[in-house]
Amino acid sequence: MVLCLVVITAVAGTWALVARRLEHWQVRAPLVMVVAGLATGFTTNLIENTLSSTVAQHVAEVILAVLLFVDATEVRGGRLFGDEPGLAGRALLVAMPLSLVAAMALGGLMLPGGLGWPALLVIACVLVPIDLAPAESLIRDHLVPARVRGVLNVESGYNDGIISPIFAFALILAGTSSPADTAGEALSTALPSAVKALVAGLAFGLAIAWLMNHTERLEWTTPQSRRVIVVVAPLLTYTATTAAGGNGFVAAFVCGIAFRFLRQVVPRHRIKQPVRTPELQLLEDVSVLSTIAMWFYLGNAAVYVLRGGIRWPVVIYCLAVLTVVRILPILLALLRSGMPWRERLATGVIGPRGTTSIVFGLLAFNDLPEGELAHTALTTMTLTVIASVLLHGPGAVIAGRVRH
Repeated sequence: MVLCLVVITAVAGTWALVARRLEHWQVRAPLVMVVAGLATGFTTNLIENTLSSTVAQHVAEVILAVLLFVDATEVRGGRLFGDEPGLAGRALLVAMPLSLVAAMALGGLMLPGGLGWPALLVIACVLVPIDLAPAESLIRDHLVPARVRGVLNVESGYNDGIISPIFAFALILAGTSSPADTAGEALSTALPSAVKALVAGLAFGLAIAWLMNHTERLEWTTPQSRRVIVVVAPLLTYTATTAAGGNGFVAAFVCGIAFRFLRQVVPRHRIKQPVRTPELQLLEDVSVLSTIAMWFYLGNAAVYVLRGGIRWPVVIYCLAVLTVVRILPILLALLRSGMPWRERLATGVIGPRGTTSIVFGLLAFNDLPEGELAHTALTTMTLTVIASVLLHGPGAVIAGRVRH
């Protein structure tokens, strides 16, 4: 664990020194950290212990809670669901469920071991959510149509939060940490947890935002103290909700939505040109530093998967999840939407996977029964995300540059 920390900090610091130079070649932190994880993995025999350690699992959980809060707060524009809420709703509420079903159906045909539907649902929840981190430059590229960028930004911000309770339900049924044997038993465990999370997330998000608004008007806070409060918000929400028996991931996500609504969206309706609040900068920097560690562990996981052997049907399945399972549901969901066909296709083609899949995959690996099931979950996550880094890094901008 100490060796991993030394390598992560050393490589992250080195990357930071030359980040601008590397960006000219579309080489970003995720790719650099994956390579570092690969190199470290090939020189040590402690990978499995690192991936399955309790400390690594708790770190992954906290990082996911922070990311869910960040995703919920950083959707650009003055609305909660961006400038095209109808299109974003189609992507989240129509295309994403279709992708989950398609990933499960295809997994039942191609994945080894005769997996049951709970395990297939766990794997689908790991692989379906998109994350723009591997294609960060896409959001700033004005050659990509604004409508495409807007839909992708909202989808990437909200899809992991929506999938979190589904993932928790599937993991309760398929994993080893819960005694649930039927869908009804799993639902009876997951539903009260989700309700507690909704209540806690709303309460914490609205309370923290209101207190910040009030104390700021009284001039009791400083810019630095406001940045610290924003970092504390998801940590407090996650830990308190988990201690109360709720789903900390859902609570952190809901907290972010409630916080953004009262802290950013409502005040922005009073001004013509919304501005980005600098108080989120520290939280974003913390989340970037946290995700760097996850990309390093992805490199470790890749070595572990290679040592265990990879079957060709699994490789084909992962490529299908990145392409067909993503593109067809998007095209179906956007039928009669008024969006040009090339923009619809670009929205489907640009579907990078990233930190959310890595964290979900590590949690699944630790909670699913040891052997074929856990190995399959880790293998599919690793292959899908690495393929996404290669396809959606330089390739994402090229694919998205369509004419109106």
